[in-house]
Amino acid sequence: MTIAPLALRKKQPTEIDLTFDQVEAIGAELEALRARIMADVGESDRDYIYKIIGIQRKLEFAGRAAMYVPFLPPVWLAGVAALGVSKILDNMEIGHNVMHGQYDWMREDTYNSREFDWDTVCPGEQWKHSHNYMHHTYTNVLGEDRDVGYGILRMDRDQKWNPYYLGNLGYATALMLLFEWGVMLHDLEVENIIQGKRKWSDVKGLLKGMWRKASKQVAKDYIIYPALTGPFFLTTVVGNAAANLIRNVWTYSIIFCGHFPSGAQTFKAEDCIDETKGQWYIRQMLGSANINGGRLFHIMSGNLSHQIEHHLFPDVPANRYPEMSPEVKAICEKYGLPYNTGSLSAQLGSTWKKIAKLSLPNWMTRDDNNVVVNIERTKAVEAA
Repeated sequence: MTIAPLALRKKQPTEIDLTFDQVEAIGAELEALRARIMADVGESDRDYIYKIIGIQRKLEFAGRAAMYVPFLPPVWLAGVAALGVSKILDNMEIGHNVMHGQYDWMREDTYNSREFDWDTVCPGEQWKHSHNYMHHTYTNVLGEDRDVGYGILRMDRDQKWNPYYLGNLGYATALMLLFEWGVMLHDLEVENIIQGKRKWSDVKGLLKGMWRKASKQVAKDYIIYPALTGPFFLTTVVGNAAANLIRNVWTYSIIFCGHFPSGAQTFKAEDCIDETKGQWYIRQMLGSANINGGRLFHIMSGNLSHQIEHHLFPDVPANRYPEMSPEVKAICEKYGLPYNTGSLSAQLGSTWKKIAKLSLPNWMTRDDNNVVVNIERTKAVEAA
């Protein structure tokens, strides 16, 4: 029997062998789960997203109102926190999910993937290309998915090491603090411009879009709203900057915990040639990780704490992921596949440990990935 690796890893202690029929059965079970949930999507989901939108707007109003009373530090600090939470909800549970098309079925003028504009410097259209298309199509495929390292980090042992990566921890910290700007520059592929693989003339359109969106956002946070508070201009600038920092650190942490903790797999382009739907599903499960938590935590994460379910079903309303999660986990257990989940502290610690280890050459560290999945080739591929 000919076996072809889906995820190539040397000297892995645990190997899982799946037949082609098993892989397609996994795909069929996941398709059936998606179809059943989507058939039930309706008014309750519309009510849910509008409830979140209402909460986000109230938090933003409270936060901006508190900027007028910096002489009452407890109120001002509570306002900064409220504004930070409103920005998290706007970016994650609302913006990220709306722009995935999860609510296009409502046929609303504002809350659909074509019209929505979120409270961040990154143009929505550019994000949808780098995230919805590139990342979700080529999830964790080295050389294709630029979310692996965001163009500045070494996040996998198969990425060739050079002395630049000694600064991995510093680069990751800067990306965390300035995450909205890192996301904005993502589609620009700055590293390819520096290496001469892409010309500045190729990105003129992207730069114009970035300038329009970023200048509008900067004016809003650091000129217009501060000016409205009159003599409290500077404290409002500080408050808005702090709220953006809260959003950046939280968003970065949730996203990195969903993609890069120990056990999250990466793949080579050749692993994905002639990939079937079932194989694609398995790649999503192996390349993603969940974070344990309660209902409020899941809402604050945009339900990206269910990153496995999100990668399997990116267009399903994210508030449905908690009810899908047990079934996905059961499918993994049925076929012996790992279901990577853990507490926020565990996943975050694992991620930062990986960032630190990958700043060093491979010979100085141990490979923590411990699962390889082998998939039987199809007759069509063998014949080819």
